[in-house]
Amino acid sequence: MTTIYLIRHAEAEGNLYRIAQGQANSSITDRGERQIQALARRFADIPIDAVYASDLYRTCATASAIYKPKGLPLHRRRDLREICVGVWEEKTWGEIARQDPAQLENFNHRLHLWHVEGAETPQAVQTRLLAAVRDIAAANDGKTAAVFSHGCAIRLLLAALQGIPLEELGKTPTGSNTAVSLLRAEGARIQVVWRDDASHLTDPAFTQGCTVKQRANGLEPGLYFRPLAREQAEFPAAWAGTSGALSAGAPVLAGYLDGTPVGAVAFDDGRESERGCGWIPLLAVAEPWRRRGYGVQLIGQAVMHYRPMGRDRLRLPTPETEAAAGFYREFGFSPAADGPAWEKFIGYDPEFLGT
Repeated sequence: MTTIYLIRHAEAEGNLYRIAQGQANSSITDRGERQIQALARRFADIPIDAVYASDLYRTCATASAIYKPKGLPLHRRRDLREICVGVWEEKTWGEIARQDPAQLENFNHRLHLWHVEGAETPQAVQTRLLAAVRDIAAANDGKTAAVFSHGCAIRLLLAALQGIPLEELGKTPTGSNTAVSLLRAEGARIQVVWRDDASHLTDPAFTQGCTVKQRANGLEPGLYFRPLAREQAEFPAAWAGTSGALSAGAPVLAGYLDGTPVGAVAFDDGRESERGCGWIPLLAVAEPWRRRGYGVQLIGQAVMHYRPMGRDRLRLPTPETEAAAGFYREFGFSPAADGPAWEKFIGYDPEFLGT
């Protein structure tokens, strides 16, 4: 018999920034790092013989909670990846809701009817996950393995193992980030002992004072973004946020909800480039929309803008109020060591990128 702990990855950028990740890489958030620490404490005294993860960055980084402290190698497997969502990948959920609302409804509630150009079918995901887990179980007979995968993929696998048809998948839960399920495999039979447990995120024995409770990410599905003409960019004085000098030609993106602009973010591609940083001269949210999870989606657009340029840090002007400083601290910014600015690391750790 093989014991398998099936674990979802920690909170990643797509979860926080409301971007469809699919099989695209995204980094772990600061809150996700705290989840990984809590997961490591949960498994500190649990014997594990082998650790497997999908070959995507967010699962490999999460798997470090177990394979590093136990001195085990990490086995990367492509067949443990998340469902490929085709042309949706790396689009915001707000954009998807605007362009393809019927299929988004299917994806969320009737996955058996969902179809998108270039995407996998749910049946194909179930087939490859079942084959992967059976192969891992056979290779670890009499042992205990930890297997790291993704939210939708795990949900589909558990439904297959519990005999839940795809038509009823919407009635099953999606485990939160780092949720753990326990499987026992004997021969071809795999039993789900329990599923989707994330008690390590609330138990003080594992959190040790760190707050890792579920975060409210604002209203679903989030914002969509459009370039804003400079002659329209007269709102910063009336909107709360970070506002520095906008250089000539600095692009500005506005975030919209149902046609209403709720926030904006600007980029200055020249400034700070010699430091390998992306500069955000403006990040602002209109008064009715603050404290609803939209400001961090603006940060997400800055990450998506600068990371392909090879920038591994974001910088912005020093916050003018304690409320603004608290917001930026929550999402990983801190005072820069070499100037009047705050910065956040957005690069990847090469160890988790694989080959």
